[in-house]
Amino acid sequence: MFIIEHAQWLAPKVRRLVVHAPRVASHHKPGHFVIVRVHEGGERIPLTIADSDIHGGTITLIVQVVGATTEKLCSLEHGQAILNVAGPLGRPTEIESVGHAVLVGGGVGTAVIYPQAAAFRAAGNRVTAIMGGRSREYVILETELSAHCQAVYPCTDDGSHGYHGFVTGKLKELIEERGDVGIVLTAGPVPMMRAVANVTRPPGIKTIASLNPIMVDGTGMCGGCRVTVGGQMKFAC
Repeated sequence: MFIIEHAQWLAPKVRRLVVHAPRVASHHKPGHFVIVRVHEGGERIPLTIADSDIHGGTITLIVQVVGATTEKLCSLEHGQAILNVAGPLGRPTEIESVGHAVLVGGGVGTAVIYPQAAAFRAAGNRVTAIMGGRSREYVILETELSAHCQAVYPCTDDGSHGYHGFVTGKLKELIEERGDVGIVLTAGPVPMMRAVANVTRPPGIKTIASLNPIMVDGTGMCGGCRVTVGGQMKFAC
């Protein structure tokens, strides 16, 4: 059993859970995820590790309510427990010294870029974060990202906070204004990530997208997370 030490709503139907999982925390690197099962016989769901505290033995999960399992998970409060947390899984993000790293998150995809921001900053890079939401209440982790980034640009579809428009519009402006972007990492809905790649492709900026198809075991055994990248089949997990 994995005890929840803190639970907080970040946005409508988006909840932050700080979970006591010392072994996972001790091995976590940016890009890792866990497979969670809330109760016996329950569905297994993959969740990004948004943060970890080795000394406190905790990991942070950011969960969006999209179905019965995530609704059950988000209903848990401080002191309650999750049955299984398996991980860390996946391949860590390739952290490089590139000069200027730009991280683009959409919705709960911002949970993916948060640990990346800290790692790229620790590697000596200038770090910029661009994150989007439908309106101000859907933009998450702005304050947290500000602790690791030289610049943070929230974007909203309705203009209620920050840049009025899509994250791709702000990304294009930034690339044209600075001209020093060495890498772009993006996480969020697939159409958004495709649009980001279309912005970075003409100037030839290295771009890494975080794909999150349906997974079952998260170790490459089930093959359920097959994706085609550059004409080759890969497992997203």
